Amino acid sequence: MGTVDPRIQGNAAYERLAWRDAYEQLAAADRLAPLGADDLDRLARAAYLVGSVDEATGTWERAHRAFLGREDAASAVRCAFWLGLTLVLRGEHARGGGWLARARHILEDAALDCVEQGYLRIPMALQALNGDDPEAARCSFVEITEIADRFDDADLRAFGRLGQGQSLVAQGRAAQGVVMLDEAMVAVTAGEVSPVASGIVYCAVILACRGIFDLRRMQEWTAALSRWCATQQDLQPYRGQCMVHRSEIMQLRGEWAGAMDEARQACEHLSALPGDAVMGMALYQRGELLRLRGEFIRSEICYREAGDRGHSTQPGLALLRLAQGRPDDAAAAIRRTLVETEGAEERIRVLVGYVEIELAAGGIEDAQMAVDELNKIATGFDSPYLRAVASYAHGSVLLAAGEPEAACTPLRRAWVAWYENEAPYEAARVRLQMARAYHQVGDHDTAEMELEAARQVFEQLGAVPALQQVRELMDRAGRAVSPSPGGLTPREIEVLRLIATGAQNREIAESLMISDKTVARHVSNMFTKLGVSSRAAATAYAYEHDLV
Repeated sequence: MGTVDPRIQGNAAYERLAWRDAYEQLAAADRLAPLGADDLDRLARAAYLVGSVDEATGTWERAHRAFLGREDAASAVRCAFWLGLTLVLRGEHARGGGWLARARHILEDAALDCVEQGYLRIPMALQALNGDDPEAARCSFVEITEIADRFDDADLRAFGRLGQGQSLVAQGRAAQGVVMLDEAMVAVTAGEVSPVASGIVYCAVILACRGIFDLRRMQEWTAALSRWCATQQDLQPYRGQCMVHRSEIMQLRGEWAGAMDEARQACEHLSALPGDAVMGMALYQRGELLRLRGEFIRSEICYREAGDRGHSTQPGLALLRLAQGRPDDAAAAIRRTLVETEGAEERIRVLVGYVEIELAAGGIEDAQMAVDELNKIATGFDSPYLRAVASYAHGSVLLAAGEPEAACTPLRRAWVAWYENEAPYEAARVRLQMARAYHQVGDHDTAEMELEAARQVFEQLGAVPALQQVRELMDRAGRAVSPSPGGLTPREIEVLRLIATGAQNREIAESLMISDKTVARHVSNMFTKLGVSSRAAATAYAYEHDLV
């Protein structure tokens, strides 16, 4: 019986998406006799898809020269494009830029009207997008899509629509942007786009959905990416990022054990791909889950390793410091981070942590300013997630400012949003705040029901720090005395006690770290509840009821 040609076996494996087999068989054939240009291009792609990036770039370089040798300038340019793009994505900008420039010069010298003209416009369009000129980027991607349509190139068409969607999102036109992103994904899921291009589009679309907090789309396309990865043998790129996104979604859905397993697997998978920036994202996600479970030492290790990989450690590390009882360190870190953070997506995440930390430190006015910014940003997105985040932050500030009645409305709104988003941990956190508010207004029965509901969720998830907060509040509620005279809230009693010492509104504001306007509102509400019209009468009431 004759021996089967490894080149034939390699090409057959390539067609059935068996990347490891394709790589090994084509590499074996290349050792027996140098492969031709087309087979070298396939070997480079297979090497890239099994994570052998150095082998891929070297082989694309050989394929480029082989195509030039047979006077196929367009195919040589295509190889140079993938080589340059791979190097740029890997962080080798000078080398990658050199290959892209070489590709442009070859096309100019050959004066070719070909689809590769569109490919070579992609780096310039991305430069405009990353350089805060999304409209120029959008126009470039429209032209790229037109070139793709003229030559009927599915890969370039997917890149063009992806870029248009990203540009529209960057302009704040998210509703229009996601239409283009979805259209790019339809071609990918239909199998019209090559594997290397498909992986790039998948990851970019999911990141775009994550950036606008469109969790439904993020979940849908992450599930599609998972299925796509599962159909391909030994696929290495994209799989790690897919695991991280799956972990984030599972965390939100309350599947913390599965989320931890996905994050762990992502770290293990990415450890075999040195230099992959997704490793920092995976480590940070693992640190977040460990912090929420109360495993503070392991959490800090993950945050620090994420920082070493170039990923921001905030707001996670600052929130860890708060949970460890180090509010000053937490406040210093989150304030510095907020000043340094510019992008809307990252700024939202930092603002959420900032509100929590400032309230713990007594900085109610600073927290209110952060809430105002959160609300402003949230109005630019059609995101139930952001509306829930902003409502929770607003209610928390009102509660800290001694306005439990007013706090109940945004907190209830946040709870409904989290419930509809099927986010049990976030919903339970809201119920914990609502319990605090109900206790302060004297509705102890409802407060106890909210506390019990929150406790059950935290116990099920293993959210140890949050569970400790529930127990502390239950203990305080058990020791609580009957409702305050006159129906005064705890904050109004604080104001009354200071009035009884002769303090004026400005002095009360400074003492309680709230605004003069807030003090005036408390005084007015207190006078109404007590049926008095002067500070002297209020002072007398305080002494009569042993409130001083």
